Amino acid sequence: MRTRRVWGWGYEGDGPDPAALSFAEASLGALLGPLPPRRKPPAPDAIVLAPPRCPPPRGLEGGLSDAPAARALHALGRSYRDLARATRGRFDNPPDYVFQPTSEDDVVRALEAADAARLAVIPFGGGTSVSGGVEPTALGDLRGTLTIDLRRLSRLVEVDATSGAARIEAGASGPEIEAALKAHGLSLRFFPQSFELSTLGGWIATRAGGHFATGPTHIDDLVESVRLVTPRGTLATRRLPASGAGPQPERLVLGSEGTLGIVTEAWVRVFRRPARRSAVTVAFADFAKGTLALRGILQAGLLPTNARLIDGPEAIMSGAGAGDTSLLLLAQESADLPTAGTLEACADIARQHGGQLVGEIRTTDAGSGGRDATGETYRSAFFRAPYLRDELVLRGVFVETYETAVTWDRLAALDDAVRRAVNELDLGPHLLACRITHAYRDGCAPYYTVICRAPDADGGLALWADLKAAITSAIVDAGGTSTHHHAVGRDVVPFYERERPPLFESALRAAKRAVDPNGILNPGVLFPRGP
Repeated sequence: MRTRRVWGWGYEGDGPDPAALSFAEASLGALLGPLPPRRKPPAPDAIVLAPPRCPPPRGLEGGLSDAPAARALHALGRSYRDLARATRGRFDNPPDYVFQPTSEDDVVRALEAADAARLAVIPFGGGTSVSGGVEPTALGDLRGTLTIDLRRLSRLVEVDATSGAARIEAGASGPEIEAALKAHGLSLRFFPQSFELSTLGGWIATRAGGHFATGPTHIDDLVESVRLVTPRGTLATRRLPASGAGPQPERLVLGSEGTLGIVTEAWVRVFRRPARRSAVTVAFADFAKGTLALRGILQAGLLPTNARLIDGPEAIMSGAGAGDTSLLLLAQESADLPTAGTLEACADIARQHGGQLVGEIRTTDAGSGGRDATGETYRSAFFRAPYLRDELVLRGVFVETYETAVTWDRLAALDDAVRRAVNELDLGPHLLACRITHAYRDGCAPYYTVICRAPDADGGLALWADLKAAITSAIVDAGGTSTHHHAVGRDVVPFYERERPPLFESALRAAKRAVDPNGILNPGVLFPRGP
């Protein structure tokens, strides 16, 4: 296995596109003032951790580690708050031990051992959490922490080509899943920005959203059945295309964020790999007209594979435009059907709202791309953005994102509230960009990026807390959700509690008591006020 970078995103030796980094340095230097020299991140062998607080749990020999590098890698996620600390060598809450199971039986043994030893258990997939989902804090009366890293559970176990489904172990990453399915001419069709590192189990536990803007794009839409190991036994749901038999068991697992158990495998719905792709970009004089067009497309019953609206600042950051217009990136793909017709219908609606096509609709075979130049530039920048963000953090730049979903009738008010919340903070020169990542008949998912200088005193940790509180409070007060696809974790849970009905919280706590009576599973996530 390649060596994961302890202090930042991805693997040792990888990094952002040099041209993109140079462009970002120049443009942000002009906006924020000259950037300080790049700080050198800590070498893995220079990181100092507190020793384990407890003896190792019994019966886990072989897959158990207390090596500093392993503990540091599993100590933090990848939000700005995590990076600001990690790039300075601060790993305040490392797990005491890391265990890598190679089978579901190993997971069962690990939970039994942790329960007996009174250790908190932190499930770990790709470590890409941006909401405090993997940092082992809030231990209460527990004696220490055991992180269970599932990356060795990564097999494609079985394919049901007749039904269009595949059984996959939970530790499989996006590239591993696609490589295994490609041999069968199939794809899961799920491409979150964390695709390179994140895992199937992590997607299920956090109700992750993929890159595609419409149609089956949430992992919720793709899960057919799931296995969840808990301290009180294994929950295994039936494979069914649909059912009306009571509340759906999978819905209890989806979004449980490691607080009810550990996902070990799932049957997921898969698709034939696309043979045709069409793409086009539409420009609008302002973002509001673009949202009207996007709503018109969805409410007309059209479901383009991608329909991503980006404002001027977002277009500049990604290199997709000059910033003088908002851009609607449209694409359609299919294994069998023509694709250009859908985009022609979308383009007609866009024109009715003042949109102008940037070039013509381009249709090609899947093997030759099938994307227009603007859309391809944005797609490349989208997947490489975490590497670029790391380098900007090392140069004293604050970069953080905030996402939500809201009904169409409340979109304008929510956007105004977010912008007021940012403007009321003393950020100095800054950039606030917005894109709509997902669209539905009844609403959409706005996604904001804030960039400014990071204060030298604490690396921007206080600023991170202030912005998180201001923006997420504004979102929830305006009728949006505290998170659309980034998960709750420990960072969003105060705002999640404001939208969670009290009676539902009681029911959810009762479910946790049933499967985890000693409260060892991911304490502080979903339930911040005790077991």
